[in-house]
Parts: sequence; structure tokens; C-alpha cells
Amino acid sequence: MNEQVEEFRRKMAAGEVSARDFIEVVARHNHNGLIGSRYVDEGENWIELALDYDVKLVGDRDSGILASGPITSMCDMAAGLAISKTSGRFLMTVTIDLRADYLRPAKVGNAVHGRMECYRCTRNVAFVRGHAHDGDPGDPIAQITGTFMFLAPLS
Repeated sequence: MNEQVEEFRRKMAAGEVSARDFIEVVARHNHNGLIGSRYVDEGENWIELALDYDVKLVGDRDSGILASGPITSMCDMAAGLAISKTSGRFLMTVTIDLRADYLRPAKVGNAVHGRMECYRCTRNVAFVRGHAHDGDPGDPIAQITGTFMFLAPLS
């Protein structure tokens, strides 16, 4: 098992692991896997993940509305992957700030999508923005912005 982990880490460092592979292999063993984050799509500097509706993620049992925490966690993961897409390799980052301005609750029963883009990388910090929606990107649940620090400066 340790050999498989080391091989996966080597492939990540070499840029040989796609965002889809990362989500399918790594995320199922961490918090994002537990909440059900799944890969949807990607572009040059963005990643879209989704959470299917799950009663375990409901914050208000009476209304059935999803809690904000899982949505924010999914967007945090998407932001980190967007940074990797933009830089061209997987980088270890630390979330300095992640702000989610919630505009409305997600519709009960709908999957929630989080699309994050990395729009700027400096030597030490990456900047991201995006939104969460429940089916219509033009009617977002939340607008999200964040800053992430690289654990080793970009060269």
C-alpha cells in the first residue's frame, strides 16, 4: 500500500494526475469524500465539483436545506484544484482566507455545484473566485473568493 501511495505522490508532483483522478482517488479518503464531493468538469484555470443532495448534509431538519459547511468545503477543494490547473502542477497550499457570501439557500433535493477559478498566482499566493449554484449558474447560491498561500514559493 505504501508503494502505491508513494507512486501516486510522485505522479502528482510530476503533473501526471488529473483533477478527476485526484478527486476519485484522494478525496474519497478525506473530508470531501465523506461529504460526497464529485468531479464535474474543468477548464484551463477552473474546476467544477458537485455535492448530491444528502440528508446527512442538511443543516435544518425542518426545512431540509443543506448546511453551508459542506458547500464551503467543496468550494475550498475546487479552489485548490483550480490553483493546480493554473500552475500546471499539484501544489501544497494553505487556505489563508475563503469568503462565501450566501445569497440564498440551496433548493431542497438539488445537487449543489461549486465552480472555482484561479485568476492570479504570485510567487507566494494564489487568488481564486467562483460561485455555488443548484442547477442555474445565473442564479447562484453563493459567491466565493479566497486567497491561498503556497507552502513552497513558485519558481
